[in-house]
Amino acid sequence: MSIIQEAATYLLEAEETKTVIKPLTVVYPEITVDEAYYTQLEIIRRKVANGGIIVGKKIGATSKAIQNMFGVTQPDYGHLLADMMYVEGEEISLADYIQPKVEFEIAFILKKDLKGPNVSILDVIAATDYIVPAIEVIDSRIEDWKIKFEDTVADNGSSACAIIGGKPTKLAGLDLTHIGMVAYQNGEMIDSGAGAAVLGNPLRSVAWLANSLGKYDVSLKSGEIILSGALTRAVEVKDNDTFTAEFAHIGTVTAKFKR
Repeated sequence: MSIIQEAATYLLEAEETKTVIKPLTVVYPEITVDEAYYTQLEIIRRKVANGGIIVGKKIGATSKAIQNMFGVTQPDYGHLLADMMYVEGEEISLADYIQPKVEFEIAFILKKDLKGPNVSILDVIAATDYIVPAIEVIDSRIEDWKIKFEDTVADNGSSACAIIGGKPTKLAGLDLTHIGMVAYQNGEMIDSGAGAAVLGNPLRSVAWLANSLGKYDVSLKSGEIILSGALTRAVEVKDNDTFTAEFAHIGTVTAKFKR
């Protein structure tokens, strides 16, 4: 069995049993970034074979706050499946996750396909139908979040689920670098940020994703949801927590959690 097949089984068993595991980079110290990404693709292939439906992609570790938090130096990416998506107002069970944290993001909904290489910011603008605010729940099968870049890539970008809120807003007239966001936990302000935290501009983040995935013959497809990256640090989720992110111009999104 190849390292890709073994690593995929290792991560899937951890996800299914809700148990933490040693980092892939410890168990398979020779694993490369390409092998990590092909491990992610193998996990998604198995989930799709069991009825999963790909509805989008996510970009992670786009801000310095997140990179510093997890000790990585470049963005990563993952897939979003239909069973990972929540409508605002639904209560999310913490029993489904291992060590979840929340991130506050701008989500793009596409009306055209995007495939690298050479995808530009202008291409992203032309391909975007609208944007909405989102909360992503990240989770790691790796014990205590002791991840290196290869660990999070293989582990589907440490993604768990996402909550979409706000109002569909067209890009026309918006400067995404200056869209401000204030985050609240149980009614108390915990952080704030702006779109510029996401690789300087969330549009640049989506272009980076399209170009990075193009290397593996993967496209961003019309109708997909693209989570463009966190504006602030990730925050640990506890029982009965409610998080709200208020974005200028594009509305708010709220997520409620219960054990």
